[in-house]
Amino acid sequence: MNIFSAITLFGGLAMFLYGMRMMGDGLKASSSGTLKKAMERVTGTPLKAFLLGMVTTAVVQSSTATIVITSGLVGAGIISLRQSLGIIIGANVGTTVTGQIIRLLDLNTSGAAFLQFLKPSTLAPLALIIGIIIVMGMKSKDSGKIGQIIIGFGILFSGLLNMTDAVSALTDSGIVERLFSGLGSNPLIGYAAGAGVAFVLQSSSATIGILQAFSTSGQLTFGGIYAVLVGIYLGDCVTTAIVCNIGAKPEAKRVGIVNILFNLSESVVILVAVAVIHKMGLLNGIWNSAIHSGGIANTNTIFNLSCAVLLMPFVGVYEKISYRIIKDEPVAVGKYDEMLDALNPVFISTPALAFGRCYDVLMLMCQMARTNINRAFDMFTQYDPKVVKQIEEDEDDIDNMADRVSNYLVQISAAITTHHHVEIMNYYYSAVTEFERLGDHALNIAEIATELKEEDNVFTKDALSELTVLRELLDTILGYTSDAFKWQKLEAARQIEPLEEVVDDMVNVLKNHHLERLRGGACGVFNGTEFFNLLSEAERISDVCSNVGVATVARATPGIKHQVHDYISMLHSGRDEDFNRAYQEAHDRYFRLLQR
Repeated sequence: MNIFSAITLFGGLAMFLYGMRMMGDGLKASSSGTLKKAMERVTGTPLKAFLLGMVTTAVVQSSTATIVITSGLVGAGIISLRQSLGIIIGANVGTTVTGQIIRLLDLNTSGAAFLQFLKPSTLAPLALIIGIIIVMGMKSKDSGKIGQIIIGFGILFSGLLNMTDAVSALTDSGIVERLFSGLGSNPLIGYAAGAGVAFVLQSSSATIGILQAFSTSGQLTFGGIYAVLVGIYLGDCVTTAIVCNIGAKPEAKRVGIVNILFNLSESVVILVAVAVIHKMGLLNGIWNSAIHSGGIANTNTIFNLSCAVLLMPFVGVYEKISYRIIKDEPVAVGKYDEMLDALNPVFISTPALAFGRCYDVLMLMCQMARTNINRAFDMFTQYDPKVVKQIEEDEDDIDNMADRVSNYLVQISAAITTHHHVEIMNYYYSAVTEFERLGDHALNIAEIATELKEEDNVFTKDALSELTVLRELLDTILGYTSDAFKWQKLEAARQIEPLEEVVDDMVNVLKNHHLERLRGGACGVFNGTEFFNLLSEAERISDVCSNVGVATVARATPGIKHQVHDYISMLHSGRDEDFNRAYQEAHDRYFRLLQR
């Protein structure tokens, strides 16, 4: 054996695997938004779920990625285990697309000159050239991802060509013949070999690609490799099941179990069917004939598609067996545990899904903080210790959510590569801090109400009347803040800053009014201090809302992204007519209410 041929073989394998990973990562990044919407809207129809799983896997070039994401969605309660069953079977069929692409090795270019461009020897360097031009010469938002996909495609085929060259050298030494000669007579060895290699490489597509590269030697036969193909299915799904089980809930683990059950059934069906058909003499024409890249791709597709059609009616049986294997765990005590469990590491490789789970928690934090602020203001007119306790408990939940989202965003940051996703991450980092602060201010207001109650003090009728107007103004700002974050509505975001300015004006006026009440003896020093503390909390709430509003505007307006201070100064200096108009309208409205 020539050591240099072996080095070329393994070097080609390394390029092939890296190219496949690079291309798959680019495809996942570019399609993650669509993937998120499609997989979350899957219906209970098995056929639609099957088609979704097949198309998704064909796009991202990885059945493991599709099934792991599906496992995460099941664990998060977004889709049910039954809805996921069709996706699992479809993913096993979709993974055969890679083999059909690699079959270009068999392309005969003698008929037409243009077919030469589709030969891997031409396609690989052409893809690398086009990819690097896109990456280095174009500056659009998606150019990096598109270039990555094309370069990955080129590297994949370059590695494939290196492998086929090495196989040609190894063929002369007789190694390939000795390696595969015994597999036809002993399918169990072939099955174990396919399962072992797929498990080590963690990719059925890569393992089948290696088989296709070896097929250029002309020494592979259908009888020698069909069992290897079937073994590959099991080896790949074991890896998937392991990933699905890491830190997962029972429902998510069952997805991996169903995938193993399906592939074991597929193995039995194919091995028995091939043995019976061969015994009947129907495969004599191809059993010992050389099989090439296209034949391997077709065999792989036929095996998977036939078993999908045959076994689809039995998905309910797989579901029942999975429930017997994986028992339910005790239900979590935490009120929001299910939503927080959706911050699952399996989504990190698909940022749109991961960010979607963060968004859900952040939106809940915003709504809870707004509710708590209104509850806290109620305590000045009708104090209820049970409500104060509820505010404290919700504040603990908000703090827990903030910690979980922050930690999850740190995990996501290691996986994102696009500028668009970096912007989302920075925006969410800002939002989690601001929403957590809103919860703190709600608790502070409730504590002020509690201190008044403990001292058996109340605010004067005039003070309470003024607080009613201030509270209405704050709730309007909080409403715009919620809409700005929820819908990314620029119109709502731009309404926040004028209202924040009105809050500042109103706080100054209310402080002066309260000082007059203090001088006139209408209220005591203790009440005066608590009233001023309350006004400070109101001002800080409006400041938090301002931060969210400005961050929303900056995200949608690249021109002010790095000039936020100048943008705010420009607004407050009166140089923006829309701001001036909104400020004056709000000022007139709320100060008119204040004078009643």
